[in-house]
Amino acid sequence: MEKDEVLCIFRKAGGLLEGHFLLTSGLHSGQYFQCARVLQYPRYARILCGDIAAHFKNEKIDVVIAPAIGGIVVAQEVGRQLKKRTIFAEREKGTMMLRRGFHIDRGENVLVVEDVITTGGSVREVMDVVTAHEGNIVGIGVIVNRSGRKARFKQDFHSVVHLSVVMYSPGSCPYCKEGKPLVKPGSRNIKT
Repeated sequence: MEKDEVLCIFRKAGGLLEGHFLLTSGLHSGQYFQCARVLQYPRYARILCGDIAAHFKNEKIDVVIAPAIGGIVVAQEVGRQLKKRTIFAEREKGTMMLRRGFHIDRGENVLVVEDVITTGGSVREVMDVVTAHEGNIVGIGVIVNRSGRKARFKQDFHSVVHLSVVMYSPGSCPYCKEGKPLVKPGSRNIKT
């Protein structure tokens, strides 16, 4: 998909937010991609997740997995389009793990998906879960890569859109210096 097409979908759905945001990575930004607002519309989920599914359609995949909460809808739609079993990993006492009876059998081929990445930390945690269960990671697919650079994974990596979003460490954030309220709209709680 073209970058403008993706941004148009985000704007139509109210998923491109402007303000002062605390990202899961701990960095601050003036823009936030709220995929949940976009993925609440099945037509947009089909289009955006379809781009990921199309990229990996020729891979041998047994399981699609995502980190909870943001990646669950992405995994479900990618899995539906690929006709593959879909699971998610979640944190318990700060550690990413499989729960709810989910499993990855030894040697299963696994596609890891996520809604948005900045540093790729949550994706790497899920990859560690897959490796601990002796699964084979065949690729990583995300809707938005806002890292400003190509994510660094050994496996095949695909993002629907790659954006260079300006991010700041808390000590150098101009929004903090202006006194703008800091908002954490994501799914993971970080103490500010």
